[in-house]
Amino acid sequence: MTSTPKISIITPTYNSAKTIKDTLNSVLTQNYTNLEHIIVDGKSTDDTLVIVNAYKEKAPYEVKIVSEKDNGIYDAMNKGIGLATGELVGIINSDDWYEPDAIEKTLRTYQHQKYEIVYGMIRIYQDEKISEIQFYSHEFMLQHMICHPSCFVTKATYEDLGTFDLKYRSSSDYDWMLKRYSEGKTTFSTNYEMIANMRAGGMSGSNLGYRETLKLQLEYHQIPKSYFWFYTIKSHVGDVVRKIRGV
Repeated sequence: MTSTPKISIITPTYNSAKTIKDTLNSVLTQNYTNLEHIIVDGKSTDDTLVIVNAYKEKAPYEVKIVSEKDNGIYDAMNKGIGLATGELVGIINSDDWYEPDAIEKTLRTYQHQKYEIVYGMIRIYQDEKISEIQFYSHEFMLQHMICHPSCFVTKATYEDLGTFDLKYRSSSDYDWMLKRYSEGKTTFSTNYEMIANMRAGGMSGSNLGYRETLKLQLEYHQIPKSYFWFYTIKSHVGDVVRKIRGV
């Protein structure tokens, strides 16, 4: 492992023409070129691929583009991991973006362990305004997922310990992190700096994501069954009410 390891960035996308330029530019402006950017598109029907192909032409590093039907965002992430050739892998969604020095900050924290996750802080935007700054420590993984857009993971961790389980549509990243934390084989390296930015919303912020998180917390004995069933049912009722109101 070198002091300037190759970095693989994975971006899953589908019909993201409105936001993906921010994502691509945030990779392009990194002060680091020993990287590759893997864009896994789910057969977009808008101008996403036009934007991506224009970006590929000017990037000073390899850009790999896959565009085909997939089985959701975690399937796209797994495809990207399979194509990754870097020592470290970062996943940034097509409505999120990195800080200009995200890779530099990550490498300052990286301990060069075979199984390692380096993570830091993120900003959450709502209506293009900062709504919160978020950081969750891995020491409290059973209560909160660490900030996934800020994570860089060694390729060996995915290769040897597993990728994302497709039975979860919204919380497979939390499931994956819980497994790595509970196994005790992976080093979690904490960076108390801003690494990435994300827009509020999306699948992870939905009621489906909330219910899947409850299920995982029940599985790891963090909540009683009564709590799980009460809030799961309440969440389903909320979905029905919103549907009736057309919200």
